[in-house]
Amino acid sequence: MREILYRDAICEALDEEMERDDRVLLLGEDVAFIGGNFKTSVGLYDKYGDLRVKDTPISEAGFVGMGTGMALTGLRPVIELMFSDFMLVAADQIINNAAKITYMSGGQVTVPMVIRTPIGAGRSSAAQHSQSMQAFAAHFPGMKVVVPSNAQEAKGLLKTAIRDDNPVLFFEHKMEYSNKYMIDDVVLPIPFGKANIVRQGTDVTIVATSSQVMKSVKAAELLEKDGISAEVIDLRTIVPMDRETIIQSVKKTGRLLVVDEAYERCGIGAEIGADVMDDVFYYLEAPIARIGTPNVSLPFSPALEFPLIPTVEKTVEKVRKMMK
Repeated sequence: MREILYRDAICEALDEEMERDDRVLLLGEDVAFIGGNFKTSVGLYDKYGDLRVKDTPISEAGFVGMGTGMALTGLRPVIELMFSDFMLVAADQIINNAAKITYMSGGQVTVPMVIRTPIGAGRSSAAQHSQSMQAFAAHFPGMKVVVPSNAQEAKGLLKTAIRDDNPVLFFEHKMEYSNKYMIDDVVLPIPFGKANIVRQGTDVTIVATSSQVMKSVKAAELLEKDGISAEVIDLRTIVPMDRETIIQSVKKTGRLLVVDEAYERCGIGAEIGADVMDDVFYYLEAPIARIGTPNVSLPFSPALEFPLIPTVEKTVEKVRKMMK
């Protein structure tokens, strides 16, 4: 085991995959000379050169479209969008082209492309740089959607994403980049569609994504002092979603809380609740609950921004209500 920053785990995954397969290349704004907006590609330009680590103009639609073309001709591009909010600038290329080409060609071609991009609030970056777009991405068919939690998960899941023959949206939480984690000396690819039970419990199931996994574990530790045993599940991938692990957990605990930082309305909590309801209804001891960001634009002011972000305290409070 060794200690590593979350952002360095991302960089290691890119490095190891580029070394393993010379078809893997990196595109995006400032990914080359300065090593990425959040320093997730430091050193890769010096090691692999301009043909495989390419700075692009500020034109998300242009370089996502270019990546799609590269994927169609046999390369395996990894594209970095500085903020997930900028997906909207390239939405036509992502949703109407990359995600649909395999279907519309009758399976004659594939698009082995990864789009990496940060999500989340907490840096006071205001309304156009703080959103969490994973629920938006999961709405459309043809793409896999990944929400890694800690450094080990980020490295293992990114390796899987790069080796996948489908377009993958890979959402990294920007508040995690500078956090340190212990990871294995050798991190193997983590299969998509298999959630991780990170804490066993018997009274309530908390399904969480991204940085909310670590917050949910802290909430579970606090709830334990109240005599409440919380099981915490790291969803890992929204598409495909491991509904069976969720169902089996809820049948054991009788309660389900979904915690995701995207907007609560039409979000991951609503999707999971509706999806598993038929299988768990007669096992429930309380209504299914969810925590997300309220449906308001995220403010620049920290005093206004921070109360909107899902926290450990909000999770603890919600579970206590569910236990009454």
